[in-house]
Amino acid sequence: MSQENLPTKLYNVGLSYKKADVKVRGAFSVTKENQKLLLKAAKANGIDGIFVLSTCNRTEITGFAKHPFELISLLIKYSNGNVEDFIEVSNVYKNKDAVKHLFNIGTGLDSQILGDYEIVGQLKEAFKLAKKMKTTNAYLERLMNLVLQASKDVKNNTKLSSGTTSVAYAAIQYIVENIEDHCSNKILIYGLGEIGKNTCKNVLNYTSNKQITLINRTHETALGFVEQHPEVKAGNYSDLKNQIQNTDILIVATGASTPTVTKEDLRENQKLLILDLSMPENVDASVKELSEVTLVNVDELSKITDKTIKVRESEIPAAEKIIEKYKEEFNEWISLRKFVPAVNALKKSLLAIQHDEIDFHSKKIKDFNVEHAEFVTSRMIQKITTQFVKHLKDEDTAIDQSIGVISKMFNIKELSLNEND
Repeated sequence: MSQENLPTKLYNVGLSYKKADVKVRGAFSVTKENQKLLLKAAKANGIDGIFVLSTCNRTEITGFAKHPFELISLLIKYSNGNVEDFIEVSNVYKNKDAVKHLFNIGTGLDSQILGDYEIVGQLKEAFKLAKKMKTTNAYLERLMNLVLQASKDVKNNTKLSSGTTSVAYAAIQYIVENIEDHCSNKILIYGLGEIGKNTCKNVLNYTSNKQITLINRTHETALGFVEQHPEVKAGNYSDLKNQIQNTDILIVATGASTPTVTKEDLRENQKLLILDLSMPENVDASVKELSEVTLVNVDELSKITDKTIKVRESEIPAAEKIIEKYKEEFNEWISLRKFVPAVNALKKSLLAIQHDEIDFHSKKIKDFNVEHAEFVTSRMIQKITTQFVKHLKDEDTAIDQSIGVISKMFNIKELSLNEND
């Protein structure tokens, strides 16, 4: 069968922390602008339903295609990755497995730090962008809605997220456990995206440090944050190098595609702890050459959360049980949805019969009550179509035969079980 004749299937293609290290994940990271270009190209190529998720821990495309390589080629084109590396570290999920994978992501079961719900906001943003670019469909809308419902249910009714832990929290935990005088050290936080803001809040919540400076490329963002958190101060982006050279702990949470901190930004023999929370890494690797500098990245930070993870692991069965409930609801929706064309065709035929009969009797019977007749026959049509759906659901093995019988009875040529027929 040629690829042109293949039916479309739901695929999820991409890579994550499970197989790809920081460097490889960085190469496959897709910028916001490139995400827009990717979605635009997918739409132009006739792909119906697609969105892109690109975070520090994963880059994935979920969408409908005749072959997964349609999505893989888009990922390669709009990132700095290559096919050879993708083959080495990738995951490709199809249909039910793709659905299951999205539920696992949305509920924190597939997070690098088990139960970390930071991904939920990123998932929402990814889907929001796809909706804006008009690359979603009813199937993905329903699926995402149920994934987010399951996420909320798991968060509220299990301990999968107990003992706050995330990259932003792990950074503070590392400081507390490894820097003896961390409360008196100068801390500079560079970058105020979600991770940068959360990290700053954690510094305030878990330490008594009063020497915290924020620098963001957009100074107004830093000023806005300082208004709500007057314990910290906002530095100027133009003074970044000087601030770096006069701090003890540097937390980098920028979202650039190339390094924002290099060896040239540091003073000679400067003793400095750098926590790079960015993906791809925004601190140039050459910084490691400096003997007095300790550089810690996202992968290293994730290793310090083992104690909390043990508690969370015991909650996995409860989370999976909740997920199963929402997956069943989705499958029920799918099973009903596939009957819609057949039921609509039957209803259309019955309405035509209703119209003909009412028209016939209104001409033959004096004072014929058309409104009453329409009410009664409409109720009959509703009952017939409801019973038809019930029969199709309950008698799964005889669906094709049932469709054939109804088609012959009412002379409905277009009656079909397949929406794409």
